[in-house]
Amino acid sequence: MILHLTGAVVLRGTDHPEAWVADGRLALAAPAGPADLEMEGVILPGLVDVHCHVGLGERGAVSREEAEAQALADRATGVLLIRDAGVPPDTRWIDARADLPRIVRAGRHIARPRRYLPGFAEELDDVASLPGAMARNARAGDGWVKLVADWIDRSEGADSRVRPLWPADVLADGVAAAHEAGARVTAHAFSHEAIDPLLEAGIDCIEHGTGMDADQIAEAARRGIPVTPTMIQVDNFADFAAAGGRRYPRYAEQMRAMWERRDAQLRAFHEAGVQLLPGSDAGGTIPHGSLPAELARWVAGGIPAADVVALATWRARDFLGAGTLGEGEPADLVVYDNDPRDDITALARPRAVVLRGAVVG
Repeated sequence: MILHLTGAVVLRGTDHPEAWVADGRLALAAPAGPADLEMEGVILPGLVDVHCHVGLGERGAVSREEAEAQALADRATGVLLIRDAGVPPDTRWIDARADLPRIVRAGRHIARPRRYLPGFAEELDDVASLPGAMARNARAGDGWVKLVADWIDRSEGADSRVRPLWPADVLADGVAAAHEAGARVTAHAFSHEAIDPLLEAGIDCIEHGTGMDADQIAEAARRGIPVTPTMIQVDNFADFAAAGGRRYPRYAEQMRAMWERRDAQLRAFHEAGVQLLPGSDAGGTIPHGSLPAELARWVAGGIPAADVVALATWRARDFLGAGTLGEGEPADLVVYDNDPRDDITALARPRAVVLRGAVVG
């Protein structure tokens, strides 16, 4: 099939008046033969969700049928590339489905017993086993390892709060082991205290990053370490604080403070030059298909819409080492009637989704 695209074909921020899809790949010059289908609109590379859990539900692993429904819900919103950010089941069967988004796997979350959500993580009784677990997950994934860097320690009673899980030296050895195995490492991190050890260990990406102060933000920018802000999830922190406030007042105070500064921190990341990575945190309590709402939340928080579109498409694809809708690359693209760079809510209304050169939605 030859698909002729007209209007604004946006490649790395540069508009082209037309392009073609032939044999599943993008071309800027007309191929031989007439077009089988014409589409006009604003054409962007498929969206990227770098913090998404296809195969995970509120209580852990889900069935193949539910995982398929999750992937299709993401695809319907134009998400065509996912970094899974930690799931218990093996989802490699998705790779054989040309109609489902491409997935880059990070293996299973690595945490400590009773220091993460039940049923989600590989839980290590012995902190010294962290390097081996990270090397094992590096070999099992697609070039990423997902570490839980902090969580509430309820054993401290009223003094309980979100604290780091790993000694700094063991953490550094774990990151080094993953790097030696050829993988990058991303880490769930809410608290301020978890960040410095992650930076010093050579972390490659930070999820949430809600406790980061100005110095840590500047250091992340200097080192080129991106942050996935997951604003829809962070918007829930006030509810988390209220739910735990009676038994865990210090935890509630900590979560409420991070909730109150969330928009200012989002702008601080952007102004400092930290690359923001798009992540819905879908799976668990957040429904799949939420990335357009997450990106609209960035704009509401003060990031220009044009910057958000770039961050959610070619810049995220560059970071993951994926195609960016360039000449001869696989045609994973989304067609919109209105330009999301002018109105970010247009992302929630794709007119057509093209995956591997085929119109799938």
